[in-house]
Formats: sequence, C-alpha cells, structure tokens
Amino acid sequence: MSEVEYRQSTFTPPAGATDILLIRHGESAPAVPGKPFALVGGQGDPELAPAGREHAELVGGRLAGEHLDALYVTTLRRTAETAAPLAARLQLTPGVVPDLREVHLGEFEGGLFRQKVAQNDPIIQRMHAEGRWDVIPGAESREALRDRVGGAIERLAAAHPDQRIAVFTHGGVIGEILSIASGSLPMAFLGAGNGSISQVVVAGGRWIVRRFNDTAHLGGGLDQQPAALS
Repeated sequence: MSEVEYRQSTFTPPAGATDILLIRHGESAPAVPGKPFALVGGQGDPELAPAGREHAELVGGRLAGEHLDALYVTTLRRTAETAAPLAARLQLTPGVVPDLREVHLGEFEGGLFRQKVAQNDPIIQRMHAEGRWDVIPGAESREALRDRVGGAIERLAAAHPDQRIAVFTHGGVIGEILSIASGSLPMAFLGAGNGSISQVVVAGGRWIVRRFNDTAHLGGGLDQQPAALS
C-alpha cells in the first residue's frame, strides 16, 4: 500500500477573482527648471521620453502573447502612450480610469517634485519618514489616495470576474495598491521601475500580491533602477 503524498500546489486564483497586471508607464520627459509640465486636472502631464517609448514597445512585446480581457489607462497621457503598442498588437481599445491617476503632488507638481527629490529636500525627507504625501503643501492625503485607488481597483474587479486585465498606471498608485494588498507601511512598495509589471489578484475583499517590479523584458537585470514619480 503506497503512502499518501501531498505535493505543494501551484497558485490558482479563487473563483470570481480578477487578475490585474499593473504596468508603470515608461520614462517620461525630463523636467527642466523654469519650464513646468502642462497640467491636466492640476497634475503634470509630460509625454514619454525616447527611452519611455522604448519601454512601451518592450512591454508590448512582453505581454503580446498573454490573454488579456481589457486594457486600462489613466487621464495622464504617459499611460496611454505606454499602452499604445500593446493595444495595437491585441486590437483592444483601452478604457480610462481617472481614479488611478498619479498622486497629486500639490505645490511640487509640474516637475518640481523631481528637483526636490534630486536635492534631497527636507520636505522629501519628512515625506518618507512619515509615509505621507501631504507633508508637501497642497498634496493629496494618504487617506484620500487610498480611498480613490482602492475604490477604482474594487470597481475594476467587479467588472471583470474570472478575467485578466492590464492597467497602465503610475508609481505612486502601484505602491498604494500593493500597500493595501499586503498591509505594509504606506510607501514600502514605492519603487516600481518605468515599464515594470506588478500583479495583484482581487477576489472579493481579498487582495493577493503576485508580483512586484518585474523588469525582465527591459534588460539590465538586477541593475534596472526605478525613476522618480511623474
């Protein structure tokens, strides 16, 4: 009589779950002092840099063979530009989810945030120490960010049971989604690289982290570095 064996099982999404790929947009145009980015809804809206367009093509190549039921972008054009190569390959028209736009950076919008980060400004130091965006004057509160991002993900999950979707979004938003899913400190996942792929599976009130900052398609291996927000 043979012994009963219980092998380790592979991950299977729960019934009705939504598998969500979170793609950070490609690298956007550099900020130049005295030439702030145009604003959309009060937020900086740079186009993709040449490197970002390459990121978009590489993302498209990586995901072209995946079954995806829908694509989504935000109101900021760098996400639509990043999604475009994949959308063309799959012949899908991305939907727009305004509530997955980037964190509102208040007085540091328009590209100034990047300058403050590069200078290690005291406000940036405090932001990281306290895990709050709203130490920046006029910036979005942690609570407001969590409410809008969490609500958007729940609505997408409700619309796509037993499906896989790709959402082209922003570094701060990806960090917040994974923080909600894992119960981590607010900025523990603030570091997804441009063009990277993260992944959560949402089933009812259960959010499961499956992947963070996958950059295998971008080259550079472990040396691939994330860029600043916006």
